[in-house]
Formats: sequence, C-alpha cells, structure tokens
Amino acid sequence: MTTSIGGLLEKGRAKLARVAEDPGHESEILLGAVLGRNRAYLKAHPQMQLLRSEAIDRYESLLTRRACGEPVAYLLGEQEFWSLPLEVEPAVLIPRPETELVVERSLAHVPANSTAAVLDLAAGSGAIALAIAHERPGCRVIGTDASPAAVRLACRNAARNGLDRVEFRTGDWYEPVCGERFELIASNPPYIAEDDPRVEDSVRRFEPHEALFAGPTGLEALSCVIAGAPDHLLEGGWLVLEHGDLQGPDVRSMLAASGFDSVATHRDLAGRERCTEARCWRGAGNGT
Repeated sequence: MTTSIGGLLEKGRAKLARVAEDPGHESEILLGAVLGRNRAYLKAHPQMQLLRSEAIDRYESLLTRRACGEPVAYLLGEQEFWSLPLEVEPAVLIPRPETELVVERSLAHVPANSTAAVLDLAAGSGAIALAIAHERPGCRVIGTDASPAAVRLACRNAARNGLDRVEFRTGDWYEPVCGERFELIASNPPYIAEDDPRVEDSVRRFEPHEALFAGPTGLEALSCVIAGAPDHLLEGGWLVLEHGDLQGPDVRSMLAASGFDSVATHRDLAGRERCTEARCWRGAGNGT
C-alpha cells in the first residue's frame, strides 16, 4: 500500500485545522521529522509515493496527539531558541520567541569581552543561560531551577550545544547561590495568575503548571525575584525580567520600591510590554 507525500500533508492539514494557526506548516514539520526530510523537500515532491511504514504510522500518531492539543515542541522533543537547538519535555516550559527579548536586553548590559558573572533564575530548559553563554563566552553563567528534572534537561542542552561551562543548580530561587553576587540576573519566572482566562487550554493541559502560574495575582514570583536581587547583585548590577503584557506598571513599581533605578520596560515584536530591566545600587559595598 502506498500513499503520496502530498496526500499525507493534506490529511494532516485537515486533521489539524481546528488546533493549529497554520495546519499546513505543522503538517510539514511533523512529516519531515518522521521522514528525515526538510519542508523544502516535501514541497518539491508532493507526488512521491511512499510505502506504508513505521514512519507513516508515527506521523499519523503525532497528528492525533497534536489534534488533541499537545504542542509540536513536545511531540518532537525539541525547540529552537536563539538559533540553539534545545531538548524540551513536559517537565519544562517551551521556550517562546518573546523570551529572546530578555536575552537581547541582558547582552546590552554585558560587553562582548566581559568575564561577568550572570545568573538565570527559573532556568527551565536553560534557554536564557545558554543563549547568553553562547554570545558571551568569557562570562561565568549559572542557572537555577526548583525542578530537578529541569536541571537535568538544561545540563543536557548545555552539553548538546558545547556549553558545558554553564552550571545549573537545583533549588528555590536564590537558595543555590547563597552568598554569591552577579553583574547580571535574568529571569523568566512564572507570571500568570491562576484564573487568567487568556491562557490557552492546551497550555494549561500540557505545560508545567509550576513554570506558568505564580499565584492569585501572577506577581508572586516576580516579587520574590525582585526582593532577593539586591542581596545577589554587585554594585550597579542589572536585573532583567520577563513578565506579562499587563504587568509592566506593577513590576516598575516593585523595582522602584526595592531601590532600583534606571527602570525601563521594553516591548516585544507584537508591541506588548514584555521585559523590564533595572539597575541596583544596593549591592556589594554597602552591606544591604
């Protein structure tokens, strides 16, 4: 029994029409993954006939799982971030393109030849820490996460990308770096309120709850990160935070109340307030 590449893609488009913004694109990604071919090849050979195989069975299984809402990144076990291939699994949040703004703003405060110490809180898959280490090879980069499974995965991602010098530690927030200070702290902490109606059903069902939801207001984790930062930043060090698109005013207020200055919020490519940075003058040198 044979079937064509075009026929398989059409089947995929029909099956994913209700869950995917671009079902054709996702069908090509899934079929390409099981066949070991890129999307350009599939588009160039729609009439090619394929014998029924385990690969086609796997493709149809992936279509069924995707049609139930499971994210493509979990189906494939991989997501690209900052041009780095990262392994992902349900134990960690899938890296989003908007989080690259945190990397961009972090790099703006770390010169190209810097040997600065950098901390990534709630590191998850290691996306932010590894992207910074990739761009600033002289820096000492540490990532922390409360999830042992996330830390193990981040270590695998470091090895996969030749960034073994990045250190990942298990523990809540600043606990694994007690007594240490950094030139820069970056974080994409949980910042969604428990009852936020805008959260997609597939996100609630498949991505780790503890990496998404902070509590009743959504500000709980951000407050914790901000409150602890002065004890872990060197004098004049920077804190760079990702947050929800409506949380900018609250984050700026919390930073100002904690003694930070140079507070500035940056918008993502969709024009939404997504990342706020601030400088701390209460770090090393004055005992606070």
